Amino acid sequence: MRSLVIITLLTLAALAGACSKDSQLSPEQESVLSQVREMYNTKCSRCHGRNGNGRGPFSDSLLPKPHDYTDPAWQASVTDDQIKEIILRGGVNMGKSPAMLGSPMLKKRPEVLDGLVKLIRSFGNRP
Repeated sequence: MRSLVIITLLTLAALAGACSKDSQLSPEQESVLSQVREMYNTKCSRCHGRNGNGRGPFSDSLLPKPHDYTDPAWQASVTDDQIKEIILRGGVNMGKSPAMLGSPMLKKRPEVLDGLVKLIRSFGNRP
């Protein structure tokens, strides 16, 4: 539960940008944030884990193993555009796990795709 709270707070900060203390998210930003959280929690966390460590409930049965988003070496090895392409095209089309299905519908929702990338990047910013 603590990890989910941390993920939510980091995602809020990433999506809201450098907001002042008194500012709030707009209804559109809230909607995007909700979609990002829902997508990660329902599609990604099963393998990559709620905290991005690559140890989701399905990870033991997968080969290759899911990436650990908390690993600084992995974070440094990929660009945001590469992460977007993997999300859009899926594992089998990118030489990764065939268990990772693509989400091509996010081409029409670039703000959600960008939010997922920011969330994945936020896993690498933990102490």
